[in-house]
Amino acid sequence: MPTYRDEAVVLRTHKLGEADRIVTMLSRQHGKVRAVAKGVRRTGSRFGARLEPFMVVDVQCYIGRSLDIVQQAEMLGSYGGDIAGDYARFTAATAMVETADRLTEHEAGLQHYLLLVGALRSLSRAEHTPGLTLDSYLLRALSIAGWAPSFVDCAVTGEPGPHSAFVVQLGGVVSDAAAPPGSPRLDPATLQLLAALLAGDWDAAEAADERTRAQASGVAAAYTQFHLERGLRSLEHVDRTIA
Repeated sequence: MPTYRDEAVVLRTHKLGEADRIVTMLSRQHGKVRAVAKGVRRTGSRFGARLEPFMVVDVQCYIGRSLDIVQQAEMLGSYGGDIAGDYARFTAATAMVETADRLTEHEAGLQHYLLLVGALRSLSRAEHTPGLTLDSYLLRALSIAGWAPSFVDCAVTGEPGPHSAFVVQLGGVVSDAAAPPGSPRLDPATLQLLAALLAGDWDAAEAADERTRAQASGVAAAYTQFHLERGLRSLEHVDRTIA
C-alpha cells in the first residue's frame, strides 16, 4: 500500500478498541492527518509515549480507506513531559492544539505547523509567561488563516491610527467614524501589548503589567472565538497567573 513520511505534531488522541488509538496530527507537508496507532495502549508498545499530545515526531504512515495507519514514529521534540508537569503551560498548550485542530484541514500545512511547533517548544522551555505565549500564538495563527487583526490603523477605512475603538466583527481597531455605537474602547497600553504579541516583540510584551495582560487576553480570546465561530472549550481552563 502507498506510504508517506512526514514530520508532525500530535494534537489529540482518543481510544479505539482495546489497544489502539486514533491520533490526530498536524504535519509539515500533508496538513492534518488522522491515523490509527495499533497496539499503542499495550505495555511495551513500540510507539511508547511518542504519540501523545504536544509531541513532535517523524512519522511514517500508510494510506488506509478512511484512516491512515502509523507504521513508525521517531521522536523529534519531546515537549509533552515538560508541558504536562506545569498546569499553566499544560492549559496553554491544550488551547493551542485545539485552535490548530480547528483552523487546519488536510490541505493546510507548513506555516501553521511551524508556528505551533515553535510555540510548544517555547512553552516547554518556559521562555515566556504561558499566557503571553498562548495569546501570541492565537493572534499569529489567525493571521496565517487570513484574519490578521489591526491594532493601529482602522480595519475598515485604513485611516492611520492610533484608534481606541475595537470591534471584533470588523477586524480590530476602527476610527470613530466607522465605530458602531457603544463599541468597546481599549487603552493604549493594551493595544501596544496586542501589537507586540502579534509581532513577537517579547521585550515589550513581558514589560506589560497584570491588568494590561488580562485585558489583552480577553481581546485575543474574543477575536479567536469569533472567527472560529464557536467557543474553545480549553480557553476557560487556562491559568493566567503571572509567575
